[in-house]
Amino acid sequence: MLSMLFFLSVALVLYVYAGYPLLVRLLGTVRSRPIRKEPFEPMVTVIIPAYNEEKHIGRTIANKLALNYPREKLEILVVSDGSTDGTDSIVKDYAEEGVRLLRQEPRGGKTLGLNAAIREAGGEIIFFSDANSLHHPDALRELVANFADPQVGYVTGKMIYTNPDGSVIGDGCSAYMRYENMIRLRETKIGSIVGVDGGVDAVRRSLYVPMQADQLPDFVLPLSVIDQGYRVVYEPEALLCEDALSTAADEYRMRVRVSLRALWALYDMRRLFLPGGDLVYSWQLWSHKILRYLSFLFLLGALLTNLALLDKGPLFVITLLGQAAFYLGAVLSPILERFGRGNRLLYLAYYFSIINMAAAHAFIKFVLGKKIVVWSPRKG
Repeated sequence: MLSMLFFLSVALVLYVYAGYPLLVRLLGTVRSRPIRKEPFEPMVTVIIPAYNEEKHIGRTIANKLALNYPREKLEILVVSDGSTDGTDSIVKDYAEEGVRLLRQEPRGGKTLGLNAAIREAGGEIIFFSDANSLHHPDALRELVANFADPQVGYVTGKMIYTNPDGSVIGDGCSAYMRYENMIRLRETKIGSIVGVDGGVDAVRRSLYVPMQADQLPDFVLPLSVIDQGYRVVYEPEALLCEDALSTAADEYRMRVRVSLRALWALYDMRRLFLPGGDLVYSWQLWSHKILRYLSFLFLLGALLTNLALLDKGPLFVITLLGQAAFYLGAVLSPILERFGRGNRLLYLAYYFSIINMAAAHAFIKFVLGKKIVVWSPRKG
């Protein structure tokens, strides 16, 4: 029985991180759904939620004004969520260039801010940007071109994490995003993707469904678009650069927050992964998200059952040594980095361990009924 649990745990980890991406690629060879992408220039509203972003907001607004898109078809709204620094005054400096400030008072969080901004938006397409997001000049044009296909309701681009100081988390985070983007490219080929990047995405205004304050827009909104019968796709030519988080503590807190809100989003939209809907997309949700967030259980199961099976043969000694080496490498990675002896494989082990510990932490909070509505901006 213990050996069955061990092999099942190992199999599930391998399926989540390797098997699922491989199956999506294979499915794409027999079920390809190309996008009718072509030049398209509808009215676009850029919405930028901000809380105490005086260090970034000016550069971000200038970046949006410089986008390669007809200026007369571009509207920019900044939602200041009860900011107490100089954010509002900086935004007002751009009023003559058509940038509008919407102040949310008292502070209510990003989701309520987006709900309020949508009521003021005049664009056919809503383009979401974080307050520290710097987009490639052609990012918006590349995103919008996908909406020429009437079946496309939501588009996300490619986030590139920069790592100016060579930090451990930065390298791991960058590798993780490359892995995620590879999966999204394959998922788009078969229909729709499961997750998006909130700093570089767009939706048809007609498909925007107001959300509750505690819901994660980057997850609930795409799922609601799927629920309405439209596709959510990935556009690799729409580029966004953001600084990676430079410390394990920052990355861990961000991962806990995102994982917790994603778990609640999955719970709120659970009808999409229950029988009766799109079976392929339900399989994608289970494989890419639900099982991914539960991988910490499979990893723990593999370790504990392996310890109990040590006297059952050399195979279990070898597998335990392998697990011990992996986790030891993760622990040693930041120490070696401080002495200039870092290793990329150890970086990945370190980052992999952090995201799974964060998922475990978030799962405990989820079971206890904890929710997050507001938080401080991510450091980068």
